Amino acid sequence: MLVPLTREKFNQLVPLIATGPQYKYYWGKFPDFLQRLLISVVAAAIVLVIKVIFRLDFGPIVFLLGLIGALYWLWGPVFWASMQNAKCRRYKYSGFFRGRVLDWWITDELVGKQETVDSKGDLVIVENREKRINLEVGDDTGFTAQIKVPLRVEHKAIARGQVAEMVVMSNRPDLSRIEQISDIYIPRRELWVSDYPYLRRDYFPEVSRRLRDHEQQRRNRQPRPEIDTRGSRRSKEIRENRRRWEEEEIDNY
Repeated sequence: MLVPLTREKFNQLVPLIATGPQYKYYWGKFPDFLQRLLISVVAAAIVLVIKVIFRLDFGPIVFLLGLIGALYWLWGPVFWASMQNAKCRRYKYSGFFRGRVLDWWITDELVGKQETVDSKGDLVIVENREKRINLEVGDDTGFTAQIKVPLRVEHKAIARGQVAEMVVMSNRPDLSRIEQISDIYIPRRELWVSDYPYLRRDYFPEVSRRLRDHEQQRRNRQPRPEIDTRGSRRSKEIRENRRRWEEEEIDNY
């Protein structure tokens, strides 16, 4: 099932400003924080050096630039998450997709290499690998989509045939060509399958529930096919007449 979404509804699902989970995603691990902190220190130092050397008169502007640079470690995740959201919001049309899990499999992906020296002084290259789950979803129309995300413990609950929901994006009004998909939601397990959390996870389940209720009401409003009982009544009359005729034949015999 594919239901077009209004622009207003899509903007609510994929906000312009980063949400909490999106900020957490780009906050990263401790090395990521140290990298941002180093950038902040360097940016503040550059602004200070420029002010001292060139003796600029734009005191408030320079101070503001220095403050922004010094706080990059804090606002950096908001900026990068908002940029990621903007990539999705550039698509003109979107839709709510409901299908099923067709297949899933695990792969071992190379995510980076690290050079180190062993006890003998030889250069050793260590490969950093990460297990990922590949999820394929589709519907009765033949549409399929795949997503590859880092493997988590909660992914053990995924099974073939489960209902899967997501938001699809396109530049065509009829959504005939899907350009981008969001993270996948499995309502039966209340499970999200994603790397970057595109959708508002506090709002998408409510949208899903409303669309399910609307679809059920639409089916209930459809007129039921009329059953022609004349044929069945006629057959019953024929059977009754045949039974009486057989009884009369037996009595006459």
